[in-house]
Amino acid sequence: MPGAPPSDRRTRPNLERVSYLRATRMLCWLLGIAMLVSVVHYVDNYVNYDDYPVPGPDAAVPAPSARLIAVAWFVFTAVGIVGLLLWLRRHITSAAIALTGYSLSGLIGIAHYTVPGAGDMVWWRQLHVVTDIACGAAVFGFALWAAKNSSELIPPAAKHGPPPHA
Repeated sequence: MPGAPPSDRRTRPNLERVSYLRATRMLCWLLGIAMLVSVVHYVDNYVNYDDYPVPGPDAAVPAPSARLIAVAWFVFTAVGIVGLLLWLRRHITSAAIALTGYSLSGLIGIAHYTVPGAGDMVWWRQLHVVTDIACGAAVFGFALWAAKNSSELIPPAAKHGPPPHA
């Protein structure tokens, strides 16, 4: 904060550098990239379902069906779009919750590596699975940051509601 004692500047998060508008640009790029990568990953997973390793018959969690994978992409993507719309309406905490839900779209890719043989997938499949996981982690990180800083991202007028009518 300008004019604040130096000790206050060091202990207070430096949100002056990350305004709502800048965060909105970052979120749009992040979601755009994450959704593009998820299309590649989920379409490959659906179309080439038999090329992915599956857990054995005695596994605690069975492999999801190709149909479930396809439906999951639409559900996750809808949740991500809801998160963006909530963000744009400055419902920051609700947006952070929805974005956390969307982040699972990428983070769930970790499950591929719990199955024997996943490390043997072709390089380009490894690349899009790992990139999808990284995008999920980035969206999750953004959601945590937004939730933590929501009071600074919500405009003062929105915090107090509309003015009373005379």
